[in-house]
Amino acid sequence: MKKVYSVEEYIENNAHYSDELTLLRKIINSTELVETIKWSMPTYCLNGKNVLGIGAFKHHFCLWFHQGVFLKDEHNLLANAQEGKTKALRQMRFETKSDIREAAVLSYIKEAIKNQRAGKELKPQRKTKTLVVPIELSNLLKNNTTVNEAFKALTTAKQREYCEYISEAKREATKTKRMEKIIPMICKGVGLNDKYKKC
Repeated sequence: MKKVYSVEEYIENNAHYSDELTLLRKIINSTELVETIKWSMPTYCLNGKNVLGIGAFKHHFCLWFHQGVFLKDEHNLLANAQEGKTKALRQMRFETKSDIREAAVLSYIKEAIKNQRAGKELKPQRKTKTLVVPIELSNLLKNNTTVNEAFKALTTAKQREYCEYISEAKREATKTKRMEKIIPMICKGVGLNDKYKKC
C-alpha cells in the first residue's frame, strides 16, 4: 500500500471512489471526531482513541468501526471482515454512492462516539504459551529444592527462556553444558538474556 500523508491524498489515490469517500468524509466531519491518517488510511479519533476509519478497495469502499462489536447494528449494515479472527472491528461496506444511507451512517457514527465516551473497548487477548519444561531441567528441579525454589521465583518469561535454551540443544553434551551454565544463574534469580536487555 502506498504511504499517504493526508485524507485528500488518500481520496486522490482512490479516484474510482472519489465522490463516495468525499461524502463519507463529510458525514464524519459533521461530528466531533478528529481526522488524521494512520496506517496510510483516513482515521477518526476521539480523545486520541481510534473510533473509525475509511477504506477503499478495488470493488468496494467502507467504514471501519474499531469497536464495532458494541454497535447495536439496527439496520444490519455491519460485517466482520475476517470471521474467527477479528474480534472488535466491524466493517460497513458499500459498492456504490447510492448504498450510503446518510442518516443511518450518521446514527452508527454517533453511537460509536457514545460507546467510546463510555469506555467500551474489547482489548486484544494476549496469547499465552504453555511452559514446556524439558525433561533434563524437570529432573534437576525435582532433585534440587534450592534450584527448584529459585526457578519458581523467576517470571514466566525468564522460565521460558531457560526451558527453550535447553530444549533447543540437539546433542546431549550440549544440553549438559547448558544445564551447568544456567544453574548458578537461576539461583541468582537472573534471566538467561538479562545482560542483553536495557534497564
